[in-house]
Amino acid sequence: MRKPYASDISREKFEEIVPVLQSVRKRTKPTRVDLYEVFCAVLYLLRTGCQWRMLPRDCPKWRTVHSYFAKWSDPDQDGISALEWA
Repeated sequence: MRKPYASDISREKFEEIVPVLQSVRKRTKPTRVDLYEVFCAVLYLLRTGCQWRMLPRDCPKWRTVHSYFAKWSDPDQDGISALEWA
């Protein structure tokens, strides 16, 4: 269990937006990472402005966070990304 950061959202609020975030992902393999932790790492990065490689060690690996961020930031056919919906 990691320490909470000021940029984190509650698990309850995350449960409201997780369907939007999961809709972006192709379902070829089961998820091996906690999407809540990935989303909180993205929020931390956006809030602090740190570099990808400077994410705290208790966050998921920076490459994993970056990969999900890229998927969630990609606009759909209407030009809206999953992060904008969330």
